[in-house]
Amino acid sequence: MKKVLVIGYVWPEPNSSAAGYQMLATLRVYTQQGWSVEFASPAQQTEQMADLSAVGITTQAIALNDDRFDAYLKAYQPDIVHFDRFMMEEQFGWRVDQHCPEAMKILDTVDLQCLRGARHEAHKASRVMNQQDLSSDLAKREMAAILRCDLALVISTYEMQLLQQQFGVDKQLLHHLPFMLDLESLPKTTRHFTKRQHFMTIGNFRHAPNWDAVLYLQSIWPLIRKQLPEADLHIYGAYPPAKAMALHHPASGFLVKGWAPSVAEVMEGARVCLAPLRFGAGLKGKLLDAMVTQTPSVTTAIGAEGMLAPDTIWPGAIADDADAFAEAAVTLYRDQAAWQLAQQQTTIQLKTQFDAATLAPKLIAHIQTIRQRLEQHRLDNFTGAMLKHHTMTSTKYLSKWIMEKHKNE
Repeated sequence: MKKVLVIGYVWPEPNSSAAGYQMLATLRVYTQQGWSVEFASPAQQTEQMADLSAVGITTQAIALNDDRFDAYLKAYQPDIVHFDRFMMEEQFGWRVDQHCPEAMKILDTVDLQCLRGARHEAHKASRVMNQQDLSSDLAKREMAAILRCDLALVISTYEMQLLQQQFGVDKQLLHHLPFMLDLESLPKTTRHFTKRQHFMTIGNFRHAPNWDAVLYLQSIWPLIRKQLPEADLHIYGAYPPAKAMALHHPASGFLVKGWAPSVAEVMEGARVCLAPLRFGAGLKGKLLDAMVTQTPSVTTAIGAEGMLAPDTIWPGAIADDADAFAEAAVTLYRDQAAWQLAQQQTTIQLKTQFDAATLAPKLIAHIQTIRQRLEQHRLDNFTGAMLKHHTMTSTKYLSKWIMEKHKNE
């Protein structure tokens, strides 16, 4: 039985974020192989975290910058260490190399944070993202973590291309792993057009792209409401701050609801999902939820990025201009034929892009292939070996330490 240690940036909250959902899906894939899985995290536990023991996963609280982790690691002796986001590889990866050098290291990028950050900077400056934006210190850290690992899980086809073309990462170090869904468990039919009403959007308020989308909706919503005075916009999301709740305005139909008791329930009750994302990375969980509940959506090019199957159309509309976005939303809301055509596309996208029955075996096969030739795989990754040698810019900080030591002599 293989032993897998998953080091989480946070404890998985599948009902709060797409990242939490995807982490839980990946953990299940590991346990389905008969592997022993332990999830460890330095984060504070929350009421919304998944009950991992219910799916046969043990847990362990760990601390940052603490040598006690070394003893824990040596006692557990994992065959595979799975890092949740590059920051966990930075913090714990060198310890794994030191105490469990034969363990395969997998980095779950979740989404490329350097891409999200680059787009955010460009958005704040009201300009197009450029190469300089992508050459940030954050990008250097993230790429270094990817190269130090044996395999990086990448959720988006766009990010797969970016990693290879922009950053020169060897394809052998990457694995495309979009959201994994058990399609057999999904509803075959959902509420009819005439049984739905209002617009909705959803997203964790702690995630900057989601908060920006809510602010952008303040400009878009009056354009929609002018043509559909009977419609409301319901805004859901985990961890709503006071500044978000302050936007609640019943007179204009701009309703900030906060936590959703059931994402599926509120999504299926709406006629159209709105996701005007102006920056971000990865795949968007709210748009996957819309497909699952067969709810047409209006989003931006960034929102739809990496989610479309080849030669298919978006299940709704894609618009980057506020006026065009509003017009597309109104058309979908009013035109039953257009709405039903969009709804049909949701099933196509789910089958071609997000079927766990296809994705999970490919992931396991890739992991097994690398483990069988791990030594050669690492020899082929000289850049990764070089970065391990200089982990955390060791020469720089050793020099600084020596200088400080001399000052005190």
